[in-house]
Amino acid sequence: MKYKFAISGAADIGMCDVNAPQKAEEVGREVVRHNGILITGATSGIPDFAAKGAKEEGGIVLGLSPASSYQHHIKTYRLPIGCCDTVIFTGFGYSGRNLLLTKAADAVIVICGGFGTLNEFTIALEDDKPIGVLTGSGGTAEEISNLLMNVKDPHNHGAGKVVFSNDPKELIEKLVKLIEREQKELKTPPPIGE
Repeated sequence: MKYKFAISGAADIGMCDVNAPQKAEEVGREVVRHNGILITGATSGIPDFAAKGAKEEGGIVLGLSPASSYQHHIKTYRLPIGCCDTVIFTGFGYSGRNLLLTKAADAVIVICGGFGTLNEFTIALEDDKPIGVLTGSGGTAEEISNLLMNVKDPHNHGAGKVVFSNDPKELIEKLVKLIEREQKELKTPPPIGE
């Protein structure tokens, strides 16, 4: 079974570091190089750049749209569809889509981002998912370390499962190790295909 990596990042890259789009593409390529499937919110910006990189590497990209149909996705939300192999139209708006996006993933990757990205991060944190943060990408990605240090958390959410790197390859390698560690804890780990 292939690992599923959700990309969480800014649709509007104006808040991102100038190198964030290229790094997002490289993250997409690294996901595929590490036997992964990329899951996006079927949106523009950072997720679309990551999807482009994954497709260039010959990978599979699944999009989860906030819209209820193809027409709704294009006409109302005005979102792209080109880099996804298939899109699931959730009909749940952004907040419902964010929940499904993180729940569907084995790991979540944060690149730049705003409040939507922060929402996806906190869902993944609450669900104890492995999370990778691409530092140096701008936006929310630059605030997560401070949040983890400064927000009192008696439940110790995400302990040992949030990793940081400014290098896409290193970030994906760290996440793969976390996923593999979790799978080894199972009595019958799922098969890993090619």
